[in-house]
Amino acid sequence: MPRKHEDSQPDLRKKTRRQFTPTFGGDAHEPPGEGPRAAGIDGKANAAGRRHQGARMFAVRPDATRMNPAQPGRACPLDYRYGAAVIAAAPPFEAETLYVIGGLYGNLAALDEIERMAAAEPGPVTMVFNGDFNWFNVGDDGYAEINRRVLAHRATAGNVEAELVCEDRSAGCGCAYPDSVDQATVVRSNAIHARLRATAARHPALTARLAALPRFARCDLGETRVAIVHGDADSLAGWGFGIDALDDAAMARALPAHFLDADVDLFACSHTCLPVMREVALGAGVGLIANNGAAGMPNFYGERFGVITRISIGASPHAPLYSTRMGTTRVEALAVHYDAQRFARAFLADWPPGSPAHETYWPRIDSGTVLSLADAMPRRAGHAQSVTACQTTAGSCKLVPASALT
Repeated sequence: MPRKHEDSQPDLRKKTRRQFTPTFGGDAHEPPGEGPRAAGIDGKANAAGRRHQGARMFAVRPDATRMNPAQPGRACPLDYRYGAAVIAAAPPFEAETLYVIGGLYGNLAALDEIERMAAAEPGPVTMVFNGDFNWFNVGDDGYAEINRRVLAHRATAGNVEAELVCEDRSAGCGCAYPDSVDQATVVRSNAIHARLRATAARHPALTARLAALPRFARCDLGETRVAIVHGDADSLAGWGFGIDALDDAAMARALPAHFLDADVDLFACSHTCLPVMREVALGAGVGLIANNGAAGMPNFYGERFGVITRISIGASPHAPLYSTRMGTTRVEALAVHYDAQRFARAFLADWPPGSPAHETYWPRIDSGTVLSLADAMPRRAGHAQSVTACQTTAGSCKLVPASALT
């Protein structure tokens, strides 16, 4: 059955939430309310029933929870919605050092380097791959190796993985791109995902494991409570934790409610594909949003390394790109200096010039983005830079004069 766009089904949203009550370990909880939330760039309201079992989250997918098939890659499927209050009820795991690895994008060279970095730590490291660890890996060997190795660690689903295991294909890649992303990029992303989906179908046992991935996770690290999401506080593919949204004063005013509803101190995320770290005032305290951008692609101007988020009570053997502290907890952005030539060769073997991925991503893979390190470094949310502001697409970041943004 076709998906329904959420804005076209206001009454059905409430019915869906009554019908599918979130539960953890058999204990029922009321669905989250309609309290304040950041609109995010995707500008959609919180809605969707969820069914939980232990630490796992399984999407309930009657036809009413899917979107208008005329907008593949644009609109956000209702079954991506969970709401920050549901995060508060999730059982946490504990860690001493946490690597949050979003946007690996099928880069085996980056995975090798991240595992080397973790092995160099003085104590145990918990690695969490928070979605979109698949993307460019359309070859059978690459698909099998990425998923086998990633699923040996903790992982949560991104929109890429969610759509690989959904029979309804009307969401395309599931990216929920905002209007600022051009339609040609959206079409190419849908084509990339369609090819990846064909590969996934040839590995049914491995792909089936993706269906059991949670949409988010919680971690208690010392005195810091961490929510690990792919998109934002409310949605698997939300854009509310992107650099342009976080620097928007109006959107920033809604951020404290997310921390209160989720009962966390820190959100670690990645979906928007560009790194940023922003502080949020919470009464007498401060919350933090740490978006690692992409672990498996360049993130900054003239650079060819990935980025991950390290959260720890101990010192790192790796020099951070930038960092901040939350009490005794260190939150750091670490560079992933993978073998860029190896990655480029693997990419070009599967995505030669003229292919959808090459058209969108090769300039970034070869030369980086135009985002500067200063753009991503920690500061208070809601305070855009006076000279430049960031408008994002999946493949690059375009900086324009802030005065040009209305």
